[in-house]
Amino acid sequence: MKRTLMMVMAVVAMMSLAASAGTISGKVSGVNGESVVYVDAIAGKTFPAPTAKPVIDQKGLMFTPHLVVVQQGTTVEFLNSDKVAHNVFWTSVGGNKKLTHNLGTWPQGEKRAFKFDNPGAVPLLCNVHPEMSGYVVVSPTPYFALTDKSGAYKIENVPDGSYSVTAWHEGAKNQSKPVAVAGDSKADFTLSK
Repeated sequence: MKRTLMMVMAVVAMMSLAASAGTISGKVSGVNGESVVYVDAIAGKTFPAPTAKPVIDQKGLMFTPHLVVVQQGTTVEFLNSDKVAHNVFWTSVGGNKKLTHNLGTWPQGEKRAFKFDNPGAVPLLCNVHPEMSGYVVVSPTPYFALTDKSGAYKIENVPDGSYSVTAWHEGAKNQSKPVAVAGDSKADFTLSK
């Protein structure tokens, strides 16, 4: 009897946990191409740094992919696949010019890694090839999404509650808005340059 009661209690607990997470979906318009949408913060919660290390390749004199979104605390690896030396540097993180950094210059086949501990957009540049540019967007939470080319996005498993959600796009002004999450929630954004 005790065992059955414990199993019932465990199932009820799991169902209540599942019911306390929702989805934020919508569309980012006013701009072309991919955007990033993320939950700004969840009061009183911190999140462990991810162990996965995304790779941004320097190939064909381009950062590939051009736009990467990661959770705060993520280490990103920068690979040089070109036959020429490349450099990676940025002039700010989230507009904070005190967070500028230069990883140096390295030859084909080598990687350099950097842990992004501060949230915000990071404009990637190469001082060897000024035509190269890319972005890392560092989200303060694990609740983020990269839109598809039409601007549609979906962020799943967001704990129920009220949050500020931000949309970012290269060359446009960020837009933030309050979103109450309880089950499926909608948040559309119209960005302007």
